[in-house]
Amino acid sequence: MARVVRFHQHGGPEVLRIEHVDVPPPGPGEVQIRVKALGLNRAEALLRAGTYIERPTFPSGLGLEAAGVVAAVGPGVTAIAPGDAVSVVPPQSMVRWPAYGELVTFPAPLVVRHPRTLAWEEAAAVWMPYLTAYGALIDIAKLGPGDFVAVTAASSSVGLAAIQIANRVGATPIAITRTSAKAPALLTAGAAHVVATANVDLAARLQEITGPAGVRVVLDAIGGPIFHPLTAAMSRGGILIEYGGLSTEPTPFPLFDVLSKTLTLRGYLVHEITGDPARLEAAKAFIIDGLESGAFRPVIARTFAFDQIVDAHRFLESNEQFGKIVVAV
Repeated sequence: MARVVRFHQHGGPEVLRIEHVDVPPPGPGEVQIRVKALGLNRAEALLRAGTYIERPTFPSGLGLEAAGVVAAVGPGVTAIAPGDAVSVVPPQSMVRWPAYGELVTFPAPLVVRHPRTLAWEEAAAVWMPYLTAYGALIDIAKLGPGDFVAVTAASSSVGLAAIQIANRVGATPIAITRTSAKAPALLTAGAAHVVATANVDLAARLQEITGPAGVRVVLDAIGGPIFHPLTAAMSRGGILIEYGGLSTEPTPFPLFDVLSKTLTLRGYLVHEITGDPARLEAAKAFIIDGLESGAFRPVIARTFAFDQIVDAHRFLESNEQFGKIVVAV
């Protein structure tokens, strides 16, 4: 028996329950992990609320990220062994492979031996943010030296990972946030510039920062009216990668910016990387290299106890965090 988090109906954080369940041994090609820490993601709140791209069958587990010690491996698994310190690449389905539990099972290709210099809480905060940012900025946009990249929702775990990745490849990261309250922390985290949309004209400020070069790459989690000022500041041939939809307002199509600058507006899911073995291996190598060198370091906003999972989800939905919310198991 092991404790897991499940929910029996859609709703707010209060529908989450900690229950005791029998956990079967790992099957062929599977790895079972005794969890030390969990990383929380907005996708989990959306699944719980019934607004995610995946639909659960009740009672449902949830969760995309975990770190811990390998408890057992199934037949055919040779690259991972019991006792290894590992963390989990987000699966295609968190309903099929839920991470919120004391004992969890994942396909072996999604289990990674991370650098031992990482604390458990840090290891649980790696793969979703860094894979998401890597896939958008490196795999798709080919970000490199001399590029300006604008990152919205910059204080999120993905935003902070994007800032670190931009610095790693010699690009200039511009952090976009709503108010100036988080500006000092964003500068400390590596942003070259911080733009608070409540205080300045976004397009004008981006154009002032970038000059004639413009913003070649935009990584946006928001959508909505921000599209117009973002595309207005982009360079000819630039690319805007949309990976979220935090705005509750309609998202306009900036027709004349797209036409006149031959822009690319592209939707993106991290599943593009995790579902392609070759691209995933390249991503793992890039991220582990950054972790080992110290160029990448997950930023932890706050750590909750496993019994506080409801409070952790409430904090997740408060939008007050700077970095990753983690649950210690």
